[in-house]
Amino acid sequence: MTTGAHHPARPTQAVVLAGGQGSRLRPYTDDRPKPMVEIPGTGTPIIGHQLAWLAAEGVTDAVVSCGHLAEVLQEWLESADLPLKVTTVVEKEPLGRGGGLKYAAAHLPHTDRPWYATNGDIWTRFSLRDMAAFHAERDATATLALARPRIPWGAVETDAFGHITDFIEAPPSPYLINAGVYVFSAAFTGLLPDRGDHERTTFPRLAREKRLAGFPLPQGAYWRAIDTAKDLTEAAKELAAQRG
Repeated sequence: MTTGAHHPARPTQAVVLAGGQGSRLRPYTDDRPKPMVEIPGTGTPIIGHQLAWLAAEGVTDAVVSCGHLAEVLQEWLESADLPLKVTTVVEKEPLGRGGGLKYAAAHLPHTDRPWYATNGDIWTRFSLRDMAAFHAERDATATLALARPRIPWGAVETDAFGHITDFIEAPPSPYLINAGVYVFSAAFTGLLPDRGDHERTTFPRLAREKRLAGFPLPQGAYWRAIDTAKDLTEAAKELAAQRG
């Protein structure tokens, strides 16, 4: 594999979807959009961690799609010392998840090249370069990162007779889920709806056509969706443990 800015399998551009209301993160999101919520103990909002990660993975240009309290996010992006070039876009009217993604993608600097996308509330670290190589090897139109989350409740194991044999705290899920990080080929943008949800239209269609790939996060990779106040607390605990 050759390296270089124009390696066809390695995107250098990304879209960050940062328009969510974050209603389950109130009161943190009363005065800021969800990606602007700080990870406790870091002094940096979620989006700051994301942009640093994208830059470390070879991304030079990011388009941040803003919605709820867009001006708070735009102000922070303008004042922060960022490791890559950032453009912000705001939907003039709600376009839905698929329409919003298409609208943001139209502002990428190289619409004829592949691109990454990530949901604005995901805090993760793994090799995007490996994911891009996986995407290219399968000649996929779109590749989703797949995570195996921990079930938030304790589980119980029973034997055939109905006796409880074990209690397991926060076991890993038997299912993989969409981890909210993507690699898209240039052609993907044209398949997105102008309005509506691509996860109900474009993704199922690509899956039927065997053009949708799933990249399981490597063993031990850090992944967390910051959805509730409890997620913030857990993230801070995990961070302290890593540093400790």
